[in-house]
Amino acid sequence: MVLVARFPSLRRFGPFVLDDSSGELRKSGILLKIAPQPFRVLLLLVEHPGKIVTREEIEHCLWNGNTLVDSDGGINFCVKQIRAVLADDVEKPKYIETLPRRGYRFIAPVSQDGADDQVIEFPRGVAQPPNHPRPIADAEGAVSPVSPVPVPLQRATATAGARRRNAYGVVAAGTVAACLLAAFGISRSGSLLHRGAKLGEKDTLVLADFDNKTGDSVFDGALKQALVAGLGQSPFLNLLPERKISETLRMMGKPSSERVAGEVGREVCLRTGSKALLTGTISMLDTHYLLSLNAVACASGEVLASEQAVASRKEDVLKVLSRSAASMRTRLGESLPSVQKYDVPIEATTNSLEALQSLSMAARFNGSEGDAATIPFVERALEYDPNFASAYAALARRYNNLNQPALALENATRAYELRDRVTEREWLQISATYFRSTGDLESHNKILELWKANYPRDSGPHGRYCINYELIGLYEKSLPECEESVRLDPDYAVSYANLAAVLLELNRTDDAQRVCGQAAARNLPCSERYDIAFLRGDSAGMERELSEAAGKAGVEDAILSDRANTEAYYGRLRKAREFSRKAAESAMRDGLKEAASLWRANAALREAEFGETQEARRNVDEALKVAPSRDVKVLSAVALVRIGETSRAKELAKELEQNEPSNTLLKVYWLPVIEAGLALKQDRLGNALATLQAMSAYELAHPTPQEIGTLYPVFLRGQTYLAERDGTAAAREFQKMLEHPGISVNFPTAALAHLGVARAYSLQGDTSSARAAYEEFLALWKDADPDVPILNQAKAEYQELRGTARVLSKKTNPWQAPTASSTRR
Repeated sequence: MVLVARFPSLRRFGPFVLDDSSGELRKSGILLKIAPQPFRVLLLLVEHPGKIVTREEIEHCLWNGNTLVDSDGGINFCVKQIRAVLADDVEKPKYIETLPRRGYRFIAPVSQDGADDQVIEFPRGVAQPPNHPRPIADAEGAVSPVSPVPVPLQRATATAGARRRNAYGVVAAGTVAACLLAAFGISRSGSLLHRGAKLGEKDTLVLADFDNKTGDSVFDGALKQALVAGLGQSPFLNLLPERKISETLRMMGKPSSERVAGEVGREVCLRTGSKALLTGTISMLDTHYLLSLNAVACASGEVLASEQAVASRKEDVLKVLSRSAASMRTRLGESLPSVQKYDVPIEATTNSLEALQSLSMAARFNGSEGDAATIPFVERALEYDPNFASAYAALARRYNNLNQPALALENATRAYELRDRVTEREWLQISATYFRSTGDLESHNKILELWKANYPRDSGPHGRYCINYELIGLYEKSLPECEESVRLDPDYAVSYANLAAVLLELNRTDDAQRVCGQAAARNLPCSERYDIAFLRGDSAGMERELSEAAGKAGVEDAILSDRANTEAYYGRLRKAREFSRKAAESAMRDGLKEAASLWRANAALREAEFGETQEARRNVDEALKVAPSRDVKVLSAVALVRIGETSRAKELAKELEQNEPSNTLLKVYWLPVIEAGLALKQDRLGNALATLQAMSAYELAHPTPQEIGTLYPVFLRGQTYLAERDGTAAAREFQKMLEHPGISVNFPTAALAHLGVARAYSLQGDTSSARAAYEEFLALWKDADPDVPILNQAKAEYQELRGTARVLSKKTNPWQAPTASSTRR
C-alpha cells in the first residue's frame, strides 16, 4: 500500500522559523546552526505545543529504544543545545519547560504553514505503525485510521519528493518520518550499517590514486581529494589517512610521491591491515567523461562494490563524482539515513579541480616534508578558489603548529566565515580550529562535544580535549583524553607527543619515555624526547634531538630555543643567548617571523629573572618590532613587569584585554600574572596575593604561548611572601615548584625555585636548611657565567649566612629582582 503523509513544512514561534523539509532553523531570517539530533528533538516538541513529550518518546524517536549509548545523557545534551540556540532560560523558559522525571513541554505559541508530502510504501498487509501521532492520507487523499494494535513489520521503504539539502548536508524529512523509519528498523543510532554490509565499522578503506585516462592533468590528485571530502563526511567509513599512506610507502622503499595504484595500492592496503582498496578511473568517450569506482578486498581481490557514471561536461565531473561517492557509501554498508544525513555535495566545498589538486599535494607531502614545506601548496589552492574554507583551515592548522598564531587566527577566521559551504565533519574541524586560534576554550569544548557525538570514532576531539585540559592544568582529566586519542589513531605522531607531555606534567617520566618508545616502534617522531632527556639528565639524548632537528623548517628553531632554556637553567647565560639568537635566525630563514619574535620574548623573560635589565629590554624591543602579535605581547608584558617598566607593561596588557575578549588563557592566567607582578613591583603585596589567590585553580597550568610551563603564579606568590617576610609560606610555594619539574621542565624559574627555598629557610631562621638549599643552587650553577647578577647576589647571601648565620636585615628586603647596575661595579 502506498500512503502519502502530508506534514506542515514551516512552523513559526517567536522570531524563529523551523523548516522540517530542509532541516533548517532560522531566526529573523538568519540561518542558525543546530546539529541533526537536537533538531529532531526540537521538531518533536514543536509538533506538540502545550503537551508533555516524555523522555521515553524522545528516546524512541531518536533511537527506537535500541540505543547503545547513554540515552539520558544524549537527551540532556540535545535539550541543552536547543536551549543554547534559542537563548532559552531553563529557570524562566520562554519555549521549553522541563517537567522533572516526566519530560518536556513546548510552551510558546506555534503557527504552521506550507506542506511537505512524503510517500511511504508499506508492504502488503502491513498496517500503519502504532502510536503514530498523526493520521496519514493515502494517494487519493483519504485518511487511513491509526491502528491501535501493534502489527509486526517486515520491511518498509521511504522516499521523499523534492527533498532539499541545507548547507550542512542534513536531509530532514521531519521527526515523524524519522521515527517512522526507526520503528521499521531501517536505522538506529549506534549502528551505521545496513544489512549485508560489505565493510564493518572498524574496517579501514584505502583510497587509491585515480587512473586518469583523459590526458587532462588537472584530474591528477584532484579527484582523489574530492573523494576524501565526499567519503570523509561519513561517520561509517574509516579512510586511511594520507600521512599513513606516505609512511607506508617509505617503509616499502618508495617515495611519498609514488602513485598508490595497482600492486602498490594493494601492498599498502595489506601492510596497513586495511579491508579494501577503493580505485577510481576517469576516461573520455567523445565529449563525455566516464567515471568508475571499484572497492576491492585487499586479501582476496574480490570486488565488493562498483559504481559507474557519466558526466556530459568537465564542469559536471565533481557533481557526478559526488553522487557516485554517496552511492558507493551505501553499497559498502552505510545505512541510507546516515548517507542522507551527511551528504553535502563535493562541489559545495569547492568547484575548482585545480584547488583540489593543490590541496591533495599538500596532504600527500605533509607527512614527509612537514608543515612549512606544504604551505605553498595550500596557498596555491586558495589562489584557485578564494572561498575554499577547508584550505583556509588547513593553513591555520599549519601556522598554529609553526608558532605563527596571528597568521593562524587570520586564516581560521576566514575559514569560519565560510563554514556553511562545507561538510559536517569539515564544519566541526573548522570551528574547532577557529576557537583554538581565538583561545576561547569554552566554545572550543562545545564544538568538541558535537564532534564526539556525530563522529564517535574520530580521534580529533579527544586529542584537542587533551590539549585544552593540559593548558589549564587539569592533567588528570587530560590524560584519558590523550590515551583515547592514541587508541583511536595509533599512527598519529602528535597524539603520542601530547600523551607524553601530560605524563611528564604528572611526574611520570618513565611512562612518558615508554610512550615515545611506542611512537618510535611505529617510526613516528615524538617531540617530547628533548624534555624527557633533560629531566633524566641525559645530555647525549638532548644533543641527539638537537642534531636530528637541524635543517628542519619549523622544528629546528623551536628546539634551539629549548636548548637556550637548558643553558639558562644552569646559569650559562652567554650560551643561552647564542642559542636564542640561532633560534630566531632559523625561524626568520624559514619565514616564521612570529616564531622568531617568540624566541626573543622568551629570552627577555630569562634575562629579566636573572637581573639583566638591559638585555631584557633589548629583546622585548626586537620581538615587538618584528612581529607584535598576541603571544609576543603576552611574554613581553611579563618581562617588562619583571624589570619594572610598569607603564609599558600596562599598555600591552590593556591592548590584550581589549583585542582578545574571549581568550580563556589570557583571562584566567596571563592577565592576572601581569596584574600581580605590577602589584608586587609597587609593593602592594596584599593586592598581589589576592590576585594570585584568585587564580589558584590555574596555578599549575601549562599555557600557551608555545606552552611554556613557567609556573609564574606560584613563583610570584613565593616572591610576594618573601617580601612579606613570611618564610614558611614562601618555602611552601617554592617547594611546590620543585615538586612539579615536569611542568616547568627547563624554564629558568624552575632553577630559581632552589634559590627561593634557600631564602625562605633563612627567613624562618633555619640556618642549616638554608645553607643546604643555597649549596644546592650553587651546585646547580657551578658552571654558570660568573657575572650573572642573581648569581652574585646568591653568593653574597650564602657568604653572609655562613659568617653571621643570618641573611635578612629587618629593615631591608634584598631579594627584589637584581639589576646589572647594582651588581657590576
